[in-house]
Amino acid sequence: MDQARSTISKIFNGEPHSYTRFNLTQNMEGDNSQVEMKLSSDMDEEVGGNGVGDHLNHSSNRKPHVAQKLGRTPKNLCFLAAATLLIFIIGYLIGYLVHQKKELAQSCAASVLPLEEPVPHETGAAPLMDWDDVKKLFAQKLTVANFESVFSEFSSDEHRAGSPGDDALGNKVLKKFNKYGMNTWTNEYFVKVQDPPASGSNRVVFKNGSNTEYPKGLLSYSAIGTVTGAVLYAGYGQEIDFMLLQDRNINLSGRVMLVKAGKISFAEKVANAAKMNASAVLIYPDPADDAFEEDTELYGHVHMGSGDPYTPGFPSFNYTQFPPVQSSGLPKILAQTITAGMATKILRELGGQNVPQAWGGIYKLGEEKDLITVDVNNVLTEKKIHNVFGVIKGFVDTDRYLVIGAQRDAWGPGFASSTVGTSVLVELARSISDMVKNDGFKPRRSIVFASWSAGEYGSVGATEWLEGYLSSLSMKAFTYINLDGVVAGRNGFKVAASPLLYSLIKSSLKEVRSPNKAPSLSSEFAGGNWETNVLEPLKLDNAAYPFLAFSGIPSVSFRFTPGKSEYLYFGTMRDTRQKLNGVTSNSVPQVAVIASQFAGHMALRLVHDHLLRMDPTRYYDILRTHVGQINTKVKAVQRVQPQLLPKSLTVQWLISASGSYNRASRSLLADVQNSDLDNIEMCRIINDRIMSVERNFLSPFVSPRESPFRHILLGSGSHTLQALSNHLEALRTTNPEADADLFRNQFALATWTLQGCANSLAGDIWSLDNEI
Repeated sequence: MDQARSTISKIFNGEPHSYTRFNLTQNMEGDNSQVEMKLSSDMDEEVGGNGVGDHLNHSSNRKPHVAQKLGRTPKNLCFLAAATLLIFIIGYLIGYLVHQKKELAQSCAASVLPLEEPVPHETGAAPLMDWDDVKKLFAQKLTVANFESVFSEFSSDEHRAGSPGDDALGNKVLKKFNKYGMNTWTNEYFVKVQDPPASGSNRVVFKNGSNTEYPKGLLSYSAIGTVTGAVLYAGYGQEIDFMLLQDRNINLSGRVMLVKAGKISFAEKVANAAKMNASAVLIYPDPADDAFEEDTELYGHVHMGSGDPYTPGFPSFNYTQFPPVQSSGLPKILAQTITAGMATKILRELGGQNVPQAWGGIYKLGEEKDLITVDVNNVLTEKKIHNVFGVIKGFVDTDRYLVIGAQRDAWGPGFASSTVGTSVLVELARSISDMVKNDGFKPRRSIVFASWSAGEYGSVGATEWLEGYLSSLSMKAFTYINLDGVVAGRNGFKVAASPLLYSLIKSSLKEVRSPNKAPSLSSEFAGGNWETNVLEPLKLDNAAYPFLAFSGIPSVSFRFTPGKSEYLYFGTMRDTRQKLNGVTSNSVPQVAVIASQFAGHMALRLVHDHLLRMDPTRYYDILRTHVGQINTKVKAVQRVQPQLLPKSLTVQWLISASGSYNRASRSLLADVQNSDLDNIEMCRIINDRIMSVERNFLSPFVSPRESPFRHILLGSGSHTLQALSNHLEALRTTNPEADADLFRNQFALATWTLQGCANSLAGDIWSLDNEI
């Protein structure tokens, strides 16, 4: 019937009752245009009795369309009536057949049992537990009693890398992971390390044997041999300390530098001394800084890098056919630790100029007749080490994973340096596995738990793993959380991390309670400015550093500290539970629970949310600072040394690349805010764009073997923006090592690295900003 009525209506009226009107408006903001479409119908109702023709601005005197065609003769009227009757009969028959078909369909449907509930729309997402429920559930899993038990199980007096004690602890971790129902595996490496002499010893002789010491401490990867030179006290061995000595016109060449532990790593102290043409470095713990016992021995390494320095850029698998090369970070001079007692005896007998007032103390710097002999006989040995892994697989993006790791080896007992971190690792694995198995928690992404060996030799186990799987990890691992040394006190708290994670860290500080009765870590330690009071730089000797600067994986490392001072016993044989109790008021398990909650909150948030909690805009402030410094220094060089940098050299390229990054990062935030969280593919695309940021800050123009820490903002080497700034300073002061052509080459490569990062962050090729 409806069809019949429609046909009749068309015959008599001849014009539609509705039409479509397109209103095109140009959006003048930006390059985009916007089309607005409006639909209008039932126009007859709008115009009252004038009819459709009147509304369309047709003549009101115009006859109906059919009457014009047919006229109003009796013959035509009869013909019209007959046609109308015929059409009516046809329409009736069609309506009848349709009605019968509907009845048949209803009778068939009645024979099928109806579903009790409608089938839900399947998005492919894991059922999402509310974040508050996740927090409460996780908090219930961590207890002080559990940590007491785990501490007892993983404490060991001897677990140096590759030793039976190290292997035994690795097997314990593996059994725990298997017990929790995790998928597990191990990686085996054959690495070269330096250990103390198997027979004999190292030796330090001052003034023809009047003071002789046979130190038991070790600086692995030192050069081997014997040198004699005049002692020169050099503060902490920082670059600024050596510059101060140069300003006093003191000859540094061939000197044996006596420096205090602290401020920077052992490797950096030795590298700085080598730049001054020193012959050796002696490092000691200063009793004036710390309450060290006079006979405390220090252990560490002096490789200016991480991993096995005899397979730089390659994994140390057995029987590999890599060329026999050495890391450029291996020192060419001798390095040895001595006790505070020995250092005090030497300082008391030094002559020469007074120590700079800024350094404090009452001693002299030393003069040419204050001779000392250093004899280093360390032995290079090959050791087999194992990394142990367990994984909790995600339910949506299984191939995207968070890595949580801790070293398990130590020079001695290593309670704070490795036992606590390994215990936190195991407890996190137990707690989250239990949440998945028994409580319905379904992480969207996977979590890999890793127990590293040879951490004391420079994150060797972790770096070898990164080198072996670099191409895969840089695309799939989105964060690394380091658990080394997380409990070293209770009255202070420090975090070092990629800027991408700052927002996540800030929220976690607010959600985790303090070990000192404060409602949160933020309220006790953050103060008015958490970035000033809590954040610190991620240093070369931190195990999270190679993940960030070598592999381009956003990383975070944190620790509870004694307060304004530092824990004294890392890298010593006195790193015991008793010493750690002394700086935590006998509350090591309680602080370990809080440390686990902080790490767990970050981890769970990263695998729970649809979109990764990372903020690319946080890098822009760092970029802006570097670019501003470079721009100022370029103008200064052009003003003072115009022959080196012509006026045609402009910083506009670098400024434009920085602006491109800023726009791309803000555009990504806008896409995040407008995204459909139920669209799995959209979330994955956005998350991949976020993950690309860190790895695209790695310079593609330098070799990972020659310059492993390729990050242009947080790495080290001539490719970094900081190196560009330093090179400009050298050009301004006409330093003989400065090279204007080299600077221009480095400047161009750094600029394009930054622009490439912005392009990747922007996403699709048609979204790229080509202002440069």
